[in-house]
Amino acid sequence: MKFIQLLKKGNVSSGLAAIGNLIISIVKWIVAIISGNGTMYATAMHSLADTVNQTFVYTGSVLAEMKPTTRFPTGFGRVINIFCMVAVIVVTVMAYETIKTGWELWQHPRESSDFVLNIIVLLFAFIIDGYILYKTMNQILHETKVETEGNSFVLAFRHAKKASPATKLVFYEDLVATVGAVFAIIGIVLAQFFGILEADGIVSIIIGLLMLLVAFRVGYDNMIGLIGVKAPAEVEERIAKALLADNYVVDIYGMRVIQEGRAYHVDVTVELVKGLTLNEADDVKFKLSNQLLSEPNITDVVLGIIEDDDKKTWSPDR
Repeated sequence: MKFIQLLKKGNVSSGLAAIGNLIISIVKWIVAIISGNGTMYATAMHSLADTVNQTFVYTGSVLAEMKPTTRFPTGFGRVINIFCMVAVIVVTVMAYETIKTGWELWQHPRESSDFVLNIIVLLFAFIIDGYILYKTMNQILHETKVETEGNSFVLAFRHAKKASPATKLVFYEDLVATVGAVFAIIGIVLAQFFGILEADGIVSIIIGLLMLLVAFRVGYDNMIGLIGVKAPAEVEERIAKALLADNYVVDIYGMRVIQEGRAYHVDVTVELVKGLTLNEADDVKFKLSNQLLSEPNITDVVLGIIEDDDKKTWSPDR
């Protein structure tokens, strides 16, 4: 039962994307073999890469939810970064193969068959990838606590860097997959109706380059995640607001919030009103610590208390 509960805590977007892309990749591979279309081969490679990656990422997101142990007291938040780095390697290899195939088709273009079948499959892939992309955008807005006023795509793209590593990877990959399906349709139409057979290879190269772009973006984000990166300013401000709302807290002397996967480690010192007894100050300290730990994704809190020094230290635009 504990294992099932752990699976439920895994990243929903990556789990959904893994299932969706597995179906898409199987269909694309079958059609690519039947028709001999290079663009279909390129998109099949991309879908296969997405399936492997998102399975890795979902597994990593599940392991990252394991509770801290005596040996690993800060938890397993960075496990997801490791799995995402493995996914980046897979994307890079698949991108290389896609670009190589596209280059060969550009140099030695050839006609493909089953035009209608190719278009139907690509439209099928576009619908599934588009749905996964839509769900992932909603996941980004949920994770970053963004109000859904305005264009969801623009808001999701703007706040994607603040989402969890798994959600970011799914978002970028499915964005490329959806755009890649459109490019693939354009390439097949150009080859079929305008006789531009080179379009097949050119589109394959473009899709491969987009995959490399995703690999670089996701690889960079997870590299700094493995090192340990400062939490977004919005997270710090939310924590500061919660602390300063307490009647006994006058100021925040210092605060450091480290992001590890989607977990936050808070190290903060607050200034309390003068004249409190040691017992009263301890009560405030434990109350504030428990309050922060009740917040989603805050896994541990080191909270220090000092008496008010009559100097204003904390400000939102410090």
